Order: sequence, then structure tokens, then C-alpha cells
Amino acid sequence: MSSETLQILIAMVIYMAVVIVIGVAFAKKANVSSENYYLGGRSLGPWVTAMSAEASDMSGWLLMGLPGVAYWCGRADAAWTAIGLAIGTYLNWLFVSRRLRRYSIRANNSITLPEFFSNRFREKKKVILTIAALFILIFFTVYASSCFVTCGKLFSTLFGLPYIPMMLVGAAFVLIYTILGGFLAESASDFMQGIVMIIALIVIVAVGTISAGGIGAIIENAKQIPGFLDFFGLANPALGEIGTQIVEAGKPVFGEAKEYGVLSICSMLAWGLGYFGMPQVLLRFMAIREEKELKMSRRIAMIWVFISLGVAVFIGLLGRQLYPTTHLTASAAENIFITLATSSLPAILAGFVMAGILAATISSSDSYLLIAASAFAKNIYQGVFSKKASDKQVMLITRLTLLAIALIAIVIALDENSVIFKIVSFAWAGFGATFGPLMLFSLFWKRTTRAGAVAGMVSGATMVFVWKLCISKLGGVFAIYELLPAFIISSIFIVVVSLITPAPSEEICEDFEYVSAK
Repeated sequence: MSSETLQILIAMVIYMAVVIVIGVAFAKKANVSSENYYLGGRSLGPWVTAMSAEASDMSGWLLMGLPGVAYWCGRADAAWTAIGLAIGTYLNWLFVSRRLRRYSIRANNSITLPEFFSNRFREKKKVILTIAALFILIFFTVYASSCFVTCGKLFSTLFGLPYIPMMLVGAAFVLIYTILGGFLAESASDFMQGIVMIIALIVIVAVGTISAGGIGAIIENAKQIPGFLDFFGLANPALGEIGTQIVEAGKPVFGEAKEYGVLSICSMLAWGLGYFGMPQVLLRFMAIREEKELKMSRRIAMIWVFISLGVAVFIGLLGRQLYPTTHLTASAAENIFITLATSSLPAILAGFVMAGILAATISSSDSYLLIAASAFAKNIYQGVFSKKASDKQVMLITRLTLLAIALIAIVIALDENSVIFKIVSFAWAGFGATFGPLMLFSLFWKRTTRAGAVAGMVSGATMVFVWKLCISKLGGVFAIYELLPAFIISSIFIVVVSLITPAPSEEICEDFEYVSAK
């Protein structure tokens, strides 16, 4: 191991040690009760709420996936995705946060998302709860696998070691940390990780821009690539027989720019719809200590989002200027942030910047694992099969479920050619279409019925799979991002089924009016 690699490793070990200390520090408080473990006792302050929500949301794809897309095919895909995410973030904080915080308390002090939906409709047979928990298990397992892929790519690229052992090391670390501290540890460390992530992005852009000769040189280089800098065009890397980009005279070869029309823009903007159904963000709304503090949290979150998304897209453009032939596949392009950090900074600083990727990955994967485990232990095991189970038993089942989910996610992550952005996009669509419409209708339409809720979840989740695996293959208008049609279908099912089934009970309407009136 070279001196530079050793310094990077030392910096990352220091960071990982700090994260573990946080987990240990919060372990005692987290294990007092399942409410503390899953929701932190509703004690989060505005800064921790905002930063942990965004850090757990963005994950490793912010530092690897999004710059990779910009590096590979130019600004359009990455920029429109970032715009959609920024709009979705703002609307979610503006409209959903306050009412969900209030409603989750009114709905029998619900501490998980499936529990909220179940209590919102006062169901006795836990159908909504079970369905919601199962879909959370499915989509968060996929999500967790994307985080493990990030860990594997990061460690493999940095230390020149095989991908699979490095992915397993990252998965083991995340699992141990999540088991230790629960939601409080996760949120506290996410606050720190959110800071690390944005510092890492800004440092790389500042240093890289100087190395590239300034912003003007970066833009001029991008203009030389057909469609690379367009908002309505897409760069088209020319690929050889083995699927890697062709290089001639030391320069990457691009074909004619592809058209980037309204359909493509709608697909990318549709990412914003996902926020209304994203459990790791919605739980932060439920966990804040005071409803009135959500306004400050929203401002903090939006500043973080605008800076981080804008800088992440710019890193892709910067990478094309400095390292045009280093990454010749879409999968390899997701390593451009690592390349910039290790080449532009002293080793010890590069190690701390690499901790930014690790921070992003940990902040998301611990959220995914914890929420998925709680969906089974709290909602299915205790809510359906063993209603008299003690907190101690629920905590044990949670930890066993964490292990099982991690093992499945590891199996999914075994393919080192996986593209992080594509894995995340599918899971994002799953959550957005399954829970997004139901969340909005549950909070803002009194006529929503239990049957409508079930129909909305099932139709939304099913359409994500059907559209992605079958309909999108037809091409043309059908190639649109599966979240948009699935979100629309789910909304239609909620409205139609709610209108043709008996109106909600008087008690359910009273809950809705109480929450709406405040």
C-alpha cells in the first residue's frame, strides 16, 4: 500500500470511528423504547431535522450517480433531474411536513409510515399496514443495495482491491452501525454527514476549477462536445464493440447529439414527485420536536439542496475537462468524483473528501435498513402476528430483520457493473408511486377511503414494475420514467375507488377536520 493510499485510509478510518462513537453514544437512549429507536422520541431540532432528511435522501448517488450522468452524457439529464428534485423538496416541506407531523400524533401517535396510514383510516384488520410494510421491505432492499454498490466502487477504486470484498466490508460497517444506535444515532450522524457531503462537493469544485483553468475553460470544452452543454440535447458517446467509448488521438469520440424533448424533460422533472412518498424524509417531519420549527428546517434544507445538486452536476462537466478518457463506460463514469478528489488534493485531504461519499452512503443506507426493518418488526410482527409482543421482542426482531435485509441487498449488489443511478431511479419510483399519492390524498382529501388507499398503493407499485419491465420497452412516448405514469394511475385508483365505496366514518372525518383546522 502506497503512502498516499495509507493516508486516505487513515482519514476514512478516523471518520468511521467518529460515526461509530455517535452510534454508541445514542445506543442507550435509543433502546429505552421502540418509539425512541424508530422515531427518536420526536425530539429532533430544526437543524438536525433538515440536514438528516436531505442527507438520508440524497445518498451516494449525489456524489457518484449524478456527476456520473453529467460526465457521461452532458448537462440535460442531470440538470433536469436536479431541478425536479429541488421543486419536489420544496413542495414536500411546504405542504406535507406540518400536516403530517400533526396528523401522525392525532392518528394514535403513529411512529412509522405504515402505522400512520393504518391509524389514519382506523382499520381493525391491518391490511393497509401489511401492504405498506411489504412494499417498504421490497423497495428499501433495492435502495440499500445501491448504497452497498457505492461502498464497493469507492473502496475498490481507492485501494485497488476486488469489488466484492470491499462491498462486503462497507455493508458490514453500515449494518453494525445501524443496529447500535437506531433513529437518533442515524439522525445525529446524518447531520454531520450532510455537512461533510456539501464541504466535499465545494472543495472538489473549487480545486478542480482552478486546475482546469477556470469556469470559462470548462464551458468551452463542454461546447466542443455535441449536445453536452444543452438543456434540450444529449451527448452521445460513441461505443465500440465491447461497449466502451471509442478514443481517437487521445480524445473521446461522440456521435451526433440526441434530441432531448418534452418527454425526456417530464421524465426527469417527475423525480420531484417521489418526495411525497419517501419514508426516510417523511419520518423526519414526524420526528421534529415542535411543528413551528419546520419553517426553519425548510429553509435550511432548501439551501443545502440547491448548493449540493448544482455542484454535483457541475462536477460532471468539470470531470470531462480534466479526465476526458479516464472513464469509458456509464458505470465507470460514476467514479469521476473519486478521480477528481484523489488527483487534485493531498492524500490526507482526499481521504476526508472520500469520507463525503461514505457519509452520503451511510446516511442513506442506515435509514433504508432501519425503516425496512421497522416495517416488518413493528408493523407486521407486532401489528399483525404478535400484538402483545414486548418492546424487547420487537427490538430483537428488528435486528434480525436488519440482518436479513442486508443479506438480500448484498446479493443484489454483487454485480460490480451496476449503475447506481439506475438502481436508485427504480426504487425512487417505487416509493413515489406507492406512497406519494396516498400521502397527499390522506392529508388533504377527507373523502379518501380505506379501500381507495389499498387500491392506490397496489396499483402504483404494480405499475412501476409493469411500466419499467414491459411497457417502457415499446419506446417512444412509453419510454417515460415509470414514476410519472404510476403516480397518475395510483391517484386515479384512489379517487375512483374512494368515490364508489362508502364514505369514511364519522370518527375518521373528525380526525381529518381536527388536523385541518389547526
